[in-house]
Amino acid sequence: MARIQAIRGMNDVLPEQTPVWRYLEDTARALFEQYGVEEIRMPIVEQTELFKRSIGEVTDIVEKEMYTFEDRNGDSLTLRPEGTAGCVRAGEEHGLLFNQVRRLWYTGPMFRHERPQKGRYRQFHQIGLECFGFNGPDIDAELIILTARLWQKLGLSEHVELQLNSIGSAAARQAYKNALVDYLSQYKDQLDEDSQRRLDTNPLRILDSKDPKTQEILVKAPEFSDYLDDESKEHFAGLCQYLDRAGIAYVVNPRLVRGLDYYGKTVFEWVTTSLGAQGTVCAGGRYDGLVEQLGGRSTPAVGFAMGVERLILMLETLDLVPASLHDRADFYICALGEGSSLYAFEVAELLRDLPQDVRVVTHCGGGGFKAQMKKADKSTATFALLLGEDEIQQRTVTVKPLRSDQAQKTLPLDDFIKSVPQML
Repeated sequence: MARIQAIRGMNDVLPEQTPVWRYLEDTARALFEQYGVEEIRMPIVEQTELFKRSIGEVTDIVEKEMYTFEDRNGDSLTLRPEGTAGCVRAGEEHGLLFNQVRRLWYTGPMFRHERPQKGRYRQFHQIGLECFGFNGPDIDAELIILTARLWQKLGLSEHVELQLNSIGSAAARQAYKNALVDYLSQYKDQLDEDSQRRLDTNPLRILDSKDPKTQEILVKAPEFSDYLDDESKEHFAGLCQYLDRAGIAYVVNPRLVRGLDYYGKTVFEWVTTSLGAQGTVCAGGRYDGLVEQLGGRSTPAVGFAMGVERLILMLETLDLVPASLHDRADFYICALGEGSSLYAFEVAELLRDLPQDVRVVTHCGGGGFKAQMKKADKSTATFALLLGEDEIQQRTVTVKPLRSDQAQKTLPLDDFIKSVPQML
């Protein structure tokens, strides 16, 4: 019988990898708490209409990448391809948004049916943050400064670049789209295949094309800044002032757009070249019209999402993963001789009762001294505790350091337990 394997592009996160995932998630969680951000958890399956109405029916995500199916009731459901739409739906459904201010964050898997590659999978994970009820550029700046602080905590600051742009109001975008289409239509036969298709459906995405010939044509294309409305210009200038005051370096990229229809005014991306070709590790912007578009009342909003797999790949590639993450235990208890396993369990639970959250691995399954010591060393524990017949009779513990040249010593059990906080 053939083995059942994971679906292509949907990967297991193995025990050797999960410490890095927890490190990234815990670092982000602690930072969000500093900024007064509340956690929200949404289902991974939503009504398909939610994503069609929010992301846009002519985007690549909706047209080609969503995992959509009918359930037994005939309802069309979709595995979420991104988190913002679901967060808006949840906030509106539960009365969290109207006439209120909210800072919400979430993490979890997203799903897109695209060609898997390193750092980009069909089931991928994001950490997202969405803010509702804030009109000014100060909240845009706060989110960007928060992400800059996260890079600093992770040691990534020197490896990422912040790119900014403003894509204005809906009217300004439409005026610019018309001008861009008029210009590019002259060169339609010279555009790459995706750009030719987008010319009729989503022309702003052509600005994001990686095709060299298309980029050459875009050099003389109309500039977005010439079509911006005054309010968007003022908003963007205010954002830049906040970032300048905070000492956040940035590049204004007039070609920067977002692939989802709901964005307007501020858009930003943190990009890196540390993984080879330039790639985005965090992106976001304002989406002031989305809540109303999904049936709620008009609510200003801004947010971002970051790719967990890509950030972990950066941490590993740049050797920025703290070595201590792979220390799995403080003590490994080796039980030697008849009746020693019962004493081992007693010692283990006394250690776990301590307020210091001591990490203890108890050897199970028997075996000789050499075999148990080999497993103790492989466990990355700091100390091995040797419990044999003498220790049982005298209620003592023999402590053997595994990561230093210090000599082993035997202590009465009570004295050993009292000394543990100083040992660790």
